Amino acid sequence: MHAIVRTLVETRTKFQHVEIMVTADYGKALVLDGRIQSSQADEFIYHEALVHPGLLATEGPPRSALVIGGGEGATLREILRYPSIERAVMVDIDGEVVDLCKRHLPEMHQGAFEDRRTELRHEDARAYLEGTADRFDFITIDLVEPLEAGPACLLFTKEFYTLVRERLTPAGTMTMQAGMTKVGELGFYTAIHRTLRTVFP
Repeated sequence: MHAIVRTLVETRTKFQHVEIMVTADYGKALVLDGRIQSSQADEFIYHEALVHPGLLATEGPPRSALVIGGGEGATLREILRYPSIERAVMVDIDGEVVDLCKRHLPEMHQGAFEDRRTELRHEDARAYLEGTADRFDFITIDLVEPLEAGPACLLFTKEFYTLVRERLTPAGTMTMQAGMTKVGELGFYTAIHRTLRTVFP
């Protein structure tokens, strides 16, 4: 439990319940459908781990990147630290969440949405991948866990990961958040691992 100092915003978008609050120990926090997604004090640990291993593993300097999800803009922020990046596309279906994060969480995005290299799209990620011929040196999947009624529930399938693979450049890399790895809470992680192995053997 986290002591809540005050709630900055609480609303329901077309896709999910959203809260942005100030906590006593962790500063501002983004909460979606009752689950903390990021908190100001320690979000860098997650976002740096999500982005840098993949970008550092590309063959040659990465020039293009795709963020699937990433509402608060911190994943985008880390990608844009690389001078070689010429284009960074962020596809998040929930434009209302992104707008709220732009307004209330500047500490997290640090102006990434205004960077000239950023292309922000509010559409279904699967439809975007099916409709684009673009390929990316780096793709990261920064989604909430797939609640049955949530916006990400269809983006953790073999078919979706196959689309991701097809949109990578030949030496491109992919990273994603895969849930918690605590003993007793490995079900989501192991299911993703098994599915990914069928697409990225």
